[in-house]
Amino acid sequence: MASVNKVILLGHLGQDPELRYTTGGEPVVNISVATAEQWKDRITGEKREATEWHRVGIFGKPAEIAAQYLRKGSQVFVEGKIRSKKYTDKSGIERIAFEIICVSFTMGIVS
Repeated sequence: MASVNKVILLGHLGQDPELRYTTGGEPVVNISVATAEQWKDRITGEKREATEWHRVGIFGKPAEIAAQYLRKGSQVFVEGKIRSKKYTDKSGIERIAFEIICVSFTMGIVS
């Protein structure tokens, strides 16, 4: 059976990327990408907007490039796959978080 796990995002960074390294020495950067949706409310006629925040992990040489060139507010086009992680919060409740694992990204796209 065929399956596809692909995510495409075009948005802006919410903070500067911070480069760190795994215990094996692989570079890693985590970024937060904001995407916004705009629409006109059918009842009131007012413009509405909703922003979604996406956690994106970048690994290897692309992580070093992201850390060097991306800054808060930078526009970025990300292609990747979604991964879920289970964890237990401070209250002892089991939760699931979703993260985009970056396969490729492009900086400075003009919309």
